[in-house]
Amino acid sequence: MKFNRTQLCTILGCLTLALLPIVGRAESSPRQESAGVSKQEKQILVAFDNHVKDYLKQRERVKAKLPQLSKDSKPEQIAAYQKSFMESLRAMRTGTKQGYIFDPQTAEYFRTTIKTDVQPRDKPEIRQTILEADTKGVPLRVNYPYPESKELTQIPPTLLLKLPQLPKEVKYRYVGRHLLLVDTDNNLIIDYMLDALP
Repeated sequence: MKFNRTQLCTILGCLTLALLPIVGRAESSPRQESAGVSKQEKQILVAFDNHVKDYLKQRERVKAKLPQLSKDSKPEQIAAYQKSFMESLRAMRTGTKQGYIFDPQTAEYFRTTIKTDVQPRDKPEIRQTILEADTKGVPLRVNYPYPESKELTQIPPTLLLKLPQLPKEVKYRYVGRHLLLVDTDNNLIIDYMLDALP
């Protein structure tokens, strides 16, 4: 059966659209979704995910008790809400220590993943992006706010794709060579691990 040029373009276009989701998943799949993950690594990732979800439950309980912001809220009202949110969350998490999420096994998994899965050609750029950021003076303390005056280090995409995916309420941040988990809405430091940058 022969096709004219228009028909061929239409067929090829449909095939491309059909394959896009597959290609997208292949390009953005983090290490934990690959076939080479061991049973122990899967357990570490499940535990990491469960601890992050526990934090989300804590913040939802706190958020449910706060007065709702309206669409017409003024900047000072939003700032007051965020401050109240953070302070209430800190009070709920009193006594939480470093390693609650980044326990020794999880921290070692992150170090190994970053060291082995990031291409050597990408490492100099990643180090430069992270180490040049103005993060001096950011406290490495769980349950403390990330100072607003300090730069929020963006994780290079080549590295971010190698790390476990996070919900939108939580983000990764580097302070020097150390990796932090920070609340997206109020900049509370949820947990951190040392020497995460190879």
